[in-house]
Amino acid sequence: MDQLIQAIVLGIVQGLTEFLPVSSSGHLIVVPYLMGWHDPFIDSLAFAVMLHVATLLALLIYFRADWLRLIPAGLAAIRDRSIGDDPDRRLAWLLVVATIPAVIVGIALNDAIETVFRDARLVVVTLVAGAAILYLADHLGSRTKRMEDISFPLAFGIGAAQALALVPGVSRSGISISAALFGGLDRESAARFAFLMATPITAGAGLWELRKLVAGEAGVDVPIVPLLAGMLAALLSGLLAIAVLLRYLRTHGLGIFVAYRLAVAALFLVAWLGLWDR
Repeated sequence: MDQLIQAIVLGIVQGLTEFLPVSSSGHLIVVPYLMGWHDPFIDSLAFAVMLHVATLLALLIYFRADWLRLIPAGLAAIRDRSIGDDPDRRLAWLLVVATIPAVIVGIALNDAIETVFRDARLVVVTLVAGAAILYLADHLGSRTKRMEDISFPLAFGIGAAQALALVPGVSRSGISISAALFGGLDRESAARFAFLMATPITAGAGLWELRKLVAGEAGVDVPIVPLLAGMLAALLSGLLAIAVLLRYLRTHGLGIFVAYRLAVAALFLVAWLGLWDR
């Protein structure tokens, strides 16, 4: 039962923090550390990635109308060898360009991502660094551009920033939104592009880890009930987080998330110094 409860808690944590600029992967490392949970499955990268698969489903459900336009538009551009003036064709290929850097970095640093970078002490550093970047982007960005104003160089730049999110604590949505804000996008457009851009990367990572699970290469036993319960919790909380964040950014800044990241980093330091009774 303890494992089931832990899986549900982390599923909720994953769903809420995947789309808020506070780092879901960082939370999946820090929360078990703070709570004193040491279950091999709960701590495994396999469970973390399957929770990301659940939040991928949340993305696909929430943005289903967008993808039902973008996928045919992207294929039509290949067929016609032309993007033309079609905004859907253009956005589809902007997303392709934005995905390239993370694919390259993910392949090149796969071993480090699964070992060296999964260190709770590193997370506190990246939480603070990400908070500083988020603060600067929110205050220095002009916020004069919308989705239709994104250029291919800007899309590639946002994608390059997204590649940094392979390090836990950076936050995919946080670094992507920051890069988009630095590029002049308004907050809602920055978040929307970040979510669409995250879809193919999350899908690729999820399929890769799913292959390991099916092949028995995950390195841990995979209990089905806790896995499914965690994924369902991540799906439902993820849908809620997307809707809330997009609505929130229409009229609010990112200061609350900057403060939250710093608070989590401080909490971890308290635990690290032995002042937290786990």
